[in-house]
Amino acid sequence: MNNMNPPYNAVVFDMDGVLTDTEKVYRQCWTMNGMSEGLTAQQMKAVCDRLAGGTRATNALVVKEYLGEDFDYIPFRKKTMDMFQEYIDEHGIDLKSNVVSTLTELKRRGVKMALATSTDRQKAVDRLTRTGLIDFFDETVCGDEIEKGKPHPDIYLKACEKLKVSPDRAVAVEDSVNGVISASDAGLCTVMVVDLIKPNDTTNERTDKTCYNIKEILELF
Repeated sequence: MNNMNPPYNAVVFDMDGVLTDTEKVYRQCWTMNGMSEGLTAQQMKAVCDRLAGGTRATNALVVKEYLGEDFDYIPFRKKTMDMFQEYIDEHGIDLKSNVVSTLTELKRRGVKMALATSTDRQKAVDRLTRTGLIDFFDETVCGDEIEKGKPHPDIYLKACEKLKVSPDRAVAVEDSVNGVISASDAGLCTVMVVDLIKPNDTTNERTDKTCYNIKEILELF
C-alpha cells in the first residue's frame, strides 16, 4: 500500500473489467474451454480469478497447475481468444457504468491519462476505437510491449515514464489481483474498482482505495 497524498496529476487504467465490461466474456470463454477439458465450474472460477490481468506466460502456469505440465496450453488459449473475438464481433463491447462521464471529467480537470493493459496493442486499440475511448488517452502501454507483464510492475512504470510523471503522483485503477500487485509494486496510488474478483487479503493489503463504481476515483483529483 502506498501513502494517500492527493491531489494526483495522472491516472493509469487497466482496460478489461475496469473500462470495458469484457472480463465476464473472457471468463465465460475460459470456463467453457476448461470444462471441456474436465475441470469443474468451481475449479474454473479459481482459475479465472488467477488468470485475470496476467500474461500469456503466467497464465500458462496457472492452467498447467490444473491440467498437468504436459497440457498443450497454446491451442487452448487460442481457442479461448477466438471465442472471445467471435463474441465481441457479434455483440459489440459494453462499457462499465460511468466510464465516459468519469474520463470526460478527468480530461476537463487536466489529468493525464494512460492505459496499461495485458492485451496486445492491435486488439487493445481496436477495442478502444470501437468503444470511442481511444481519444481520452495520452499514452498506452500494451502487453506485447512489456517483457515482464502483470503482476510485475514494469507496465505501470512504463506508463508513468511515457506520461512523464513520477509513480507516486499517479493513480492506478485495477480490478484484478495481478493488476493490483503490479501497480502497488510500481509505487502508484492503487485503486481497486471491484468487478468479478472480490477484495481479498492481498488486495486489501496493497490497495489504497477500494471502489464499487469508477466515478469514485474523482475524489483523488
